[in-house]
This record gives sequence, C-alpha cells and structure tokens, in this order.
Amino acid sequence: MAASPNATRSFPSALALALALIGSASFLYYHQRLFIPRVAAVSATEGLGNGYSFGNDFYQVWLSSQELLRHRRDPYSPEMTQAIQIGLYGRPLDPARAGDPVDRRVFPYPAYADLLFWPAALLSFPVVRIVVFCILALATLASISMWLLAFDWHPGRNWTAVILLLTLTSYPALEGLFAGQLGLFVAFLLACATLALRRRKFLLAGVLMAITTIKPQVTALAILYLLLWAWNDWRARKLFTVGFSSTFAVLLAGSLVVLPHWIQSWIHTVLEYRRYTRPPLVTEVLTSSLGATLSGPATLLLTTASVVAAILLAWRSRDAPPSSLKFWLTLSLLLSITTIVILPGQAVYDHLIIIPAILLLVRHRYRLLQAGPASTMLFWLGALVLLWPWIAAFGLIMLRPFVSPTVFGSTATLSLPIRNAASLPFAVLALVAWMWRVNAGTPGSV
Repeated sequence: MAASPNATRSFPSALALALALIGSASFLYYHQRLFIPRVAAVSATEGLGNGYSFGNDFYQVWLSSQELLRHRRDPYSPEMTQAIQIGLYGRPLDPARAGDPVDRRVFPYPAYADLLFWPAALLSFPVVRIVVFCILALATLASISMWLLAFDWHPGRNWTAVILLLTLTSYPALEGLFAGQLGLFVAFLLACATLALRRRKFLLAGVLMAITTIKPQVTALAILYLLLWAWNDWRARKLFTVGFSSTFAVLLAGSLVVLPHWIQSWIHTVLEYRRYTRPPLVTEVLTSSLGATLSGPATLLLTTASVVAAILLAWRSRDAPPSSLKFWLTLSLLLSITTIVILPGQAVYDHLIIIPAILLLVRHRYRLLQAGPASTMLFWLGALVLLWPWIAAFGLIMLRPFVSPTVFGSTATLSLPIRNAASLPFAVLALVAWMWRVNAGTPGSV
C-alpha cells in the first residue's frame, strides 16, 4: 500500500524533531556536565569559587536593588562593586592579580533596572535565582511564539517544537539562563513589542521598547528605526512615540528621585566598562587578522560605516508597513549589525536578538536557494554554522570513550561545540544582507 501524502509530508518534520531531541540533549549535557564544571574548576584554582556562579548576573541586580531601596546606596559606588565581587567570587577582585577576571563586575545597568526588579530584593538570592531561571526560560520560549505570530508563520507542531528545542538549548540561551541574564528578558520584550506593532497596538509597543533600554546597547538601532518609522506616518503611528517617550521619561524621573546623580555615575561606569571588557566582535576579528596596530583605525572605520549604513537603511525603510518583508528585513539587519559592532564580544547571551533574522531566513529559504549557486552555497554554509553546536556536542560525546582523558579534557577539544559562537552573527548578517539584495524592489508580505 502506498504511503499517504500526509504521512510523506510529515516524515521530514518527524525526523527533524527526533534529530533536534538528540542534538538538544547532547548540547545540554555538554553545557551542564562538561563546560560549566570546567569553568567552575578553573575558577576554583584561582580562588574564585566561593561565591554565586549560577545566577551570577542577576545577583548584581538583586544586591544593588536591595541596597538602593533599603539604604539608598549608590549601585555604582566602589563599595557596592566590592560587595558584588565578594558575593560572586568569595573575595574582592585584584586587578594586579594574575588569573582574576578582567570584568570588574561593576553594576552596568541604568538605575531604573533596580526599580523595575525591586520585588526580587524581598527574597533570598538562592530562591530568586531559581525563580529568575524559570521566568527567563518561559520568556525565551514565549518569544519564539511571538516572532512566529509576528511573521504570521505557522510551521506546524513538529517544526515549532524543533525551533523551541533548539532555541532553548542554544549556547546563547543556556549561558543567559545559567547567569540569570537580563538580555533574555530584553529579547522577550523586543518580540512582544514587534508583535504589538504587527497588530497595530502602537502605544503598547512603545511602552515595551522603552523598557528594553535596561540594556540600551541591545536595542538602540532598533529603537532608532522604529522612531523614524513612527515619525514617517505620524498621524497613524504617533502612539508608538508617545508610549516610548512617556515610559522612558517615567523610568528616568523615578530613578532620579531615588538616586539624583545616577546618570553621571552610569555613564562613567559604561565608559570604564568598555575599557576592560572584550571589544565588539568586529574588533576581535580585525585584531586577529590585522594585528593590534592596524585594527584600531580599521575598527573605527568599519564601525562608523556600519552605523551610517544602519541609519541610512532605517531611513530608507521608514515607510515599510509592519506586515511587509522589507520591515522585517530592515529590523533583522539592524539587530545583526548590533551583535557585531555594538555588543561586547563576551555577550553571547545577547545574540538571541538575531532569532528573528534566523526565523526569517528559514521561512524564506527558497528565495535564497533559487537565487543561484552563490546564494545556495551561502545558505548551506550558514545552516552549518547555525547547527554546529548540536552536531559537535553529539560527536564529542560519542567520541569520548575512544580518546584519552588528556585529549578529551583539553581546551581545544572541549571548546569545539562553541567555536562558532563568534561567527554565527556574521553568517546571519551576510545571509540577511543577501536576502535584502535578492528581494530588492519586491514589496511582498512577510
């Protein structure tokens, strides 16, 4: 008896789901049983293993919220920085001591982040970090649903499960969940805001985008575009600007009442932060290829060119309706540029903002595959870069019985599944830019 058409069509999705389950389990095992213990062991040898590791990023918010609301203690003060370091490492960091992290763990957020998350200060941190983990995991899953709804894309149950599994067990998501990183919350707010735009709830979208400024570097280019977009059709879209500006003003005013001089302290902290943390990915790539002498001018030139190109792109697409492919390609390009030229190199957890770009590429893959051999090759190279962590984690686990503990435990071997962390944003940017070229002049819907 011949197989039914439905069974034939469902087989690829069922196979993909099975492979996704294997890959997800493999990378989850790798991250929790191999990678994190290795990081903890290294910290312990440096005398830094006596503090909070799980939930370490949210610890800064929890402690500073507690101290700010109870004692009006400046979250940017040296005393607060030392208290954060003791909580995270068991002792203050010493810049002169070899092996101590270059990240000083200075509170990096605008002061209103403390006000938004003040309820967390009422609980003990061991409880808070579990609650935050659960909330961020649910928010990450929900953000996928938001993007699919915004794209009006219904890939089916099996394919949706594949997307959810791979997202939740991706390296950026697992790193963010383990650290309690607010970048995952910002990615969720971004998804909610863009879905609100698609449904013409402009006031709500503006309110949500204003809250994303707890990490302003993550959504700065997206906000610039959406403000230009709203200005272009003021009569219909003005509520976005009203929602954004009024909410942002409330956040600023509320934090200034509690801490009058926080803006100066925060700006100083941000400038210092960029001096000792890893530079953006574009700088790291240029430094490795051009050397320290030439990389500085090249980085400045390329960063300036990228920002100018982003502004021109935003201006050119300011009339695009939120149901159009042009609107989503523009937003995806701006978020991809953000990951490369604005975000610090270690901020892999913030790379979740390129999820809409990846989903857009998967949905419209046939446009790329039909655009010629170069486009097809670029697409499959991008797919390999995307799927590498799960493939490599599975291969690493399978090979473990056949290699010596010394070889398996080496940094070169253990880092194989995450070797592509820096290259993925470049691959996504290249593919989205190529799709923009392929669809130039095509007004089609998303």
